[in-house]
Amino acid sequence: MIETPAAGPRHTGRGAARRTELFEELVALLVDEGFARFTLDDLAARLHCSKRTLYGLAGSKEQLVRAAVVHFFRRATGRVEAAVSAESDPAGRLAAYLRAVSAELAPVSPRFFDDVAAFEPAAEVYERNTRAAAGRVQQLIEEGVTAGVFREVHVAFAADVIASVMVRIQRRQVAAATGLADAAAYEQLSELLLNALRKA
Repeated sequence: MIETPAAGPRHTGRGAARRTELFEELVALLVDEGFARFTLDDLAARLHCSKRTLYGLAGSKEQLVRAAVVHFFRRATGRVEAAVSAESDPAGRLAAYLRAVSAELAPVSPRFFDDVAAFEPAAEVYERNTRAAAGRVQQLIEEGVTAGVFREVHVAFAADVIASVMVRIQRRQVAAATGLADAAAYEQLSELLLNALRKA
């Protein structure tokens, strides 16, 4: 996961707190229920605001959705990195990273991920975050190998394999093939990876 360039509307002045609160409510709604089936009228009704207020957050439903997806991943990235920072042992840092990713994805509805996969601007955000996450995992593996905690492995190859699995998770291919939710898939990936890397 990575912090992406624009996390959502930035407001100052009168009404800023309400707009920020409204945007957080929007993100929570979309994460819980997805977004493909909602019109702007539906969103306004669910959020108890006017369409004009929503247009104050973004110029269209598509822009609102993309901003919400970016915000979700930026917030998740901050918490994931905080979990990693709390660990000093390389194995603990890698485990913390993957398990924190799993924890961030666990509350998210399958419908949200299905809608993200089907909506190109949102899918691109998820894909970019997935690529960044794969790069972060490679860094953490390199730390462990350098510290002598992990077995000597071809780090670039290991990272490429992991990235392939992460992309399959992001594209909903793992869910289709195994029935595993994204969070559960990351939990399984964490167990496989740590068991393979740790020295006997």
